[in-house]
Amino acid sequence: MSSTEVLGADDELDVLLFELQRESFALPLASVLEVLRAVAIRRLPNAPPIVEGIIDVRGELVPVVDVRARFQLPAKPIALSDHFLVAEAGSRRVALRVDRALGISRIRPVRLERATNLPRGVTHVSGFASAPDGLLLFNDLRAFLSEAEAQSLERALHDLPERGR
Repeated sequence: MSSTEVLGADDELDVLLFELQRESFALPLASVLEVLRAVAIRRLPNAPPIVEGIIDVRGELVPVVDVRARFQLPAKPIALSDHFLVAEAGSRRVALRVDRALGISRIRPVRLERATNLPRGVTHVSGFASAPDGLLLFNDLRAFLSEAEAQSLERALHDLPERGR
């Protein structure tokens, strides 16, 4: 496989732009289910450290992934201005707590380059693209949780008492 994937000049990619620590990131819009205003996060005992806790999204318990920790950014207490991006990460629905959702953008043409020469500490990125406002990093949600983290999360969710859900 080539280290660069170039979409045709007529191809477009719809993305949801979001901000962390004044840096712009993007998720393919097809993987985003909804954007929510921040709510209180409930602690999830025995969850892996990358999971901040869980939130209730219309009766479904959704784990909140600590995106800041994954990208080695400083921790920040939850704020009313934060957003949750509820998205599909492989077979698991997760919420990503971000500083703010910036909106939807259609980028054309898009040049995605495989994330092989990214700066140290930037992991779980599937590639990047040039945009009018600068560089956008594309997150790889399928790889956001390691296999061990995913298994630990499943055990923690399974061990939740039925009452209080």
